Amino acid sequence: MELHELQTPLDENAVRRLRAGDQVTLHGHVFGLRDKTHIEIFDRGQTPPVSFDGYPVLHTAPSLRKVGEKWEKVIIGTTTSMRMDRYVPDLIERYGVRAFIGKAGLSERSLEAMQRFGACYLAIVGGAAGLETLQIEEVEAVYWPHLHPEAIYQLRVSGLGPLIVAMDAHGESLYDVVRNRAQRNLSEIYRRWGIDKKIASQTAAYVPKEQPPHFRREKRGAVVKGTK
Repeated sequence: MELHELQTPLDENAVRRLRAGDQVTLHGHVFGLRDKTHIEIFDRGQTPPVSFDGYPVLHTAPSLRKVGEKWEKVIIGTTTSMRMDRYVPDLIERYGVRAFIGKAGLSERSLEAMQRFGACYLAIVGGAAGLETLQIEEVEAVYWPHLHPEAIYQLRVSGLGPLIVAMDAHGESLYDVVRNRAQRNLSEIYRRWGIDKKIASQTAAYVPKEQPPHFRREKRGAVVKGTK
């Protein structure tokens, strides 16, 4: 494992020097994007009003307050990346994004794009939004503010991290390493606990066709339509 202090924008050589398991600290600028931003660009065909070329993308929907013409930080955390996964290869190929910062990783298809064009996935510590907010010095610009809190955010950072290189430009993924190790351990776990492996596999794969009638799922304080 190596430690890297990197200044953005990043070039391909800098990204390809990173290996899965390395730690990265970022200085410079990153761009915050969320679901609606990607939809605006790719599904609605809107050209981004700012260049992402060479910059990391942070998967976030920040809590900000506007004071006059300036946007000030309240709290800036990071969300799960997989919801934006289908847009990642195009962000890399068409818009030159060099890194993605988020939680829980991305798909094999995104990893292939990282390997082909020279990009990586940087895993951030979950639940550390307070520290992350301190490492973001300023919200310099908000593009497409009508989409807030899922607009485009130009953030100036100093010492953002440590971030773990979880997926690198060489096709290596820490998520695959953990998943494969867990699978190898399953047989021994089943043996120790006297569990029939076939039955356990069938149980793990079971997904109910519909939610039980007592199931409630709330979003932003409101019960989702159709639930009790």
